[in-house]
Amino acid sequence: MAEKWIMVVEDDIYIDKAYQAKFAHEQITSLVVNDGEAVFDLLKSKGDDIPALILLDMMLPKKNGFEVLAELKANPKWKNIPVIILSNLGQESDAQKGLALGAVEYLVKADTKINTIVEKVRTYLK
Repeated sequence: MAEKWIMVVEDDIYIDKAYQAKFAHEQITSLVVNDGEAVFDLLKSKGDDIPALILLDMMLPKKNGFEVLAELKANPKWKNIPVIILSNLGQESDAQKGLALGAVEYLVKADTKINTIVEKVRTYLK
């Protein structure tokens, strides 16, 4: 069986590197993509080896997080992948929209410590 892994969709290079370093330290396999279209390129390239979880930023180049989420949930192969939104869009309406589209959680980056993110990721890797 393939090792469980997570996809991190984040276009901020500094946040991206912080996540990668933290997940590597925690022995969590993560693959990072930097724009909304790259999500689907990676998923297609992995075939049946789908991620255990997707951490999804909302403000992305090419396709925003809402578009990515809607497209994921519309695809029978990917619709059951849990998605945690990690965004700096802190409006309640953004959170409601993300959850309505199928995200399992909506976290505001500025209010969420990286250790909290790791704990949440671990619950989905079990």
